[in-house]
Amino acid sequence: MEILIKPVVSEKMTDQSAKLNRYGFVVNHAANKIQIKKAIESTYSVSVKSINTINYAGKSKSKFTKAGLINGKTSRYKKAIITVSDGDVIDFYSSI
Repeated sequence: MEILIKPVVSEKMTDQSAKLNRYGFVVNHAANKIQIKKAIESTYSVSVKSINTINYAGKSKSKFTKAGLINGKTSRYKKAIITVSDGDVIDFYSSI
């Protein structure tokens, strides 16, 4: 089971990483905080101070087209906000 799916790179998360040493990740929906902590520490070689998780439910969407009304749903996901210890930094752009 892959725990870390992708990092959340947005204006709000970039601001939090600069000021509060927090980073966001989209994680596997079945992963718990202990598994997320082990995955972050082994992947990025940082010490994790705290983890907050948020479960997002899928939203219903509908769209009018020439063929008629199309109904669908966005996928659900789980986001983890990771606070790392002072002095530790996660650099998402080093591998680009």
